[in-house]
Amino acid sequence: MARPLSKIAPEWWDYTTLDPEMMKEVARLTLKDIEKLGRDGFRVVMYDDLREFFLAEALEYIHAWRQATPDRPAGICGPIGPTEQLPLVAQLVNALGIDLKHAHFWGMDEWYENGKEVGEDHPLSFARADKELCFNRIRADLKMPESNLHFPKADPAEYIKSYEGKRCVIMQGGQGEIKHWAFNDPPKREGKYKDNPPTAEEFRRLTTRVVDLHPLTLVQNARTSGGGYIPGVPSKAISVGPVETWKAEQVSIWHPGWHDNAFGVRLTTYMISKRIADPCVPMSLLADHPSVRFSFYRPGIPSCEAEMH
Repeated sequence: MARPLSKIAPEWWDYTTLDPEMMKEVARLTLKDIEKLGRDGFRVVMYDDLREFFLAEALEYIHAWRQATPDRPAGICGPIGPTEQLPLVAQLVNALGIDLKHAHFWGMDEWYENGKEVGEDHPLSFARADKELCFNRIRADLKMPESNLHFPKADPAEYIKSYEGKRCVIMQGGQGEIKHWAFNDPPKREGKYKDNPPTAEEFRRLTTRVVDLHPLTLVQNARTSGGGYIPGVPSKAISVGPVETWKAEQVSIWHPGWHDNAFGVRLTTYMISKRIADPCVPMSLLADHPSVRFSFYRPGIPSCEAEMH
């Protein structure tokens, strides 16, 4: 049976093209149901205090960086969204006196405009946000060398190569409303994918690249970072790919409750738990990764029942 057209953007593939019966089942999941969806290789963790939630997220940076040695450099790939952990990371590094000489950081993504990555003078620059919220706050005697900070560029060759010879201990991120990590959005419904989306195997072969952004991604980023001004959000970005993601020893996704909604976090948790990998829900591709952890702020996950306000 042919998949339905997207209810969001008919010229795109996305989660609204999934089996309606499965989506109804997902919408009925309770918090207790979600907690039980963990399995070998997929851990579900709940936090009841938002301070503990973001401190735990910040501690993943410390956990990764403390493993870095001269012979075996190590680091973390991190997001812009959530960002609340970033000042805590700097505070922990300074308080604990952690020397970052052999530590590395990979930015997950960056905006793309006019044939190149945006500069740090762009109001939405991810590299600038990482530096202002975290790296520029670290004491000079502990700072990570500039050469150990890796941000994706329009020509991704150098960024892709930067994963060689280093341990990416954790790839940390959030979940967008289109169910992506980084900017691994589902594809347009065109060309070879006009009638059917790519297979999971095809999607898994994608590396760091320039991507077209689904309309829902533009809406979300305008809402969360631009006061709702959609014209200010670039329509393309550079995103870390599944190939680099599978080089990370663990993928850690954090759900505070305001990046994606109650249905979205249920859907990806369910699909990963049941090993349903479908590029229309890019996050579900992590069903095949050997070590994935989803961390939730429990009060940020309401039910999916209809409620008029």
